[in-house]
Amino acid sequence: MNAFRKAVEARDTDAMAACLADDVVFTSPVAFTPYPGKPITAAILRAVLRVFENFRYEREIADGANHALVFRAEVGGKEIQGCDFLHLDADGLIDEFTVMVRPLSAAQALSEAMAAQFEQIKAEALEASDAQRG
Repeated sequence: MNAFRKAVEARDTDAMAACLADDVVFTSPVAFTPYPGKPITAAILRAVLRVFENFRYEREIADGANHALVFRAEVGGKEIQGCDFLHLDADGLIDEFTVMVRPLSAAQALSEAMAAQFEQIKAEALEASDAQRG
């Protein structure tokens, strides 16, 4: 999972998206329903880069196709700690992406910040989906 981590740390959104399988499913820490597909997942990840400040991975745990990337950041003036739980498919691409964060006050700040981004997220995902279809 080194490629994804390097892409995030470099803030390289194209390289981040290249690590995602077309059928990736993103499970948010603040939304009940998972988001299926590469276009929406890539758009969400771009938005996260816009709302997180001082983002840094602190630890990486790997067990075969399962990876956990522990991070810290700030959002809305709150310190947030979280973990990206990733599963890789047979091609080495991320097909499951689940994020968990703490504490609750930071999760609430993240929810508010991401809600403010959601119209842009939807527009970016739609544009990418249209481009994929040709």
